[in-house]
Amino acid sequence: MDALLEARGLVKDYPGVRAVDGVSLAVPRGACFGLLGPNGAGKTTTLEMLEGITPPTAGEIRYKGRPLDRRYREEIGIQFQATALQEFQTTRESLDLFAQLYERNADLAHLIERCQLGTYLDRDTRKLSGGQRQRLLLAIALVNDPELVFLDEPTTGLDPQSRRNFWQLIDSVRRQGKTVLLTTHYMEEASQLCDTVAIVDGGRLIAQGAPAALVAEQFPGTLVRLPRAALPSGTALPDGAQARGETIELCTADAERTMHELLASGVPLGELQVSAPTLEDVFLALTGHGLRG
Repeated sequence: MDALLEARGLVKDYPGVRAVDGVSLAVPRGACFGLLGPNGAGKTTTLEMLEGITPPTAGEIRYKGRPLDRRYREEIGIQFQATALQEFQTTRESLDLFAQLYERNADLAHLIERCQLGTYLDRDTRKLSGGQRQRLLLAIALVNDPELVFLDEPTTGLDPQSRRNFWQLIDSVRRQGKTVLLTTHYMEEASQLCDTVAIVDGGRLIAQGAPAALVAEQFPGTLVRLPRAALPSGTALPDGAQARGETIELCTADAERTMHELLASGVPLGELQVSAPTLEDVFLALTGHGLRG
């Protein structure tokens, strides 16, 4: 594997807490790599270290085999989860401003076309819609023609149509040969876009691999779910079933037989849900179903 970015044994301590505890990962050149985790899991701290914003307490990060240096900042682009743009500026002026911060620039005309900003170039950035603003922020992240692009929850708050349009933009960035490191809380987004995902929880890396491979590893079969109340009183849980709150969940290699057994035990057909497992099921199985702050 030709790793563009590597982290080895990353640790980050704050007073009284270890936010990141020994995370190691490698981002292949030209890939879309997803960094996933629940709130408070250490994902954001890990990302900030990889971006060169926060220094690690221990461990090392290498880009193209060398420690992070000034050139690293010139060769990466970052779309932050929240970015404050200069007020009373147009879209065009914002792009020009950020372009002046770098030695190397992308072709702005091509960037404007790719991010579909042509209609909004003379619009005050305060009057952009959510989708328009995110496309502008992506263009800003690409303004220096980076080799590695960090996208921190880029579609949060977008409607489904805008989100899927943004997926197409991310895919176009990859097709240009750039490497993408993406964080998201949308598991469908990670499944659609990422070649590899790493799941962080409690400051540790708990799973890593291709989305489909992780699903097959955690759920080698079909998922059958039913409300706990639908199971007749006195009936034992089926073998391998788990109670998750008010729902009973069972992964089975023979869905037809499992359905027959549940129906024979008195479970109403209308209460049964059968589905193929997804990355979201993997995420919840590994990190838990409890509410995070």
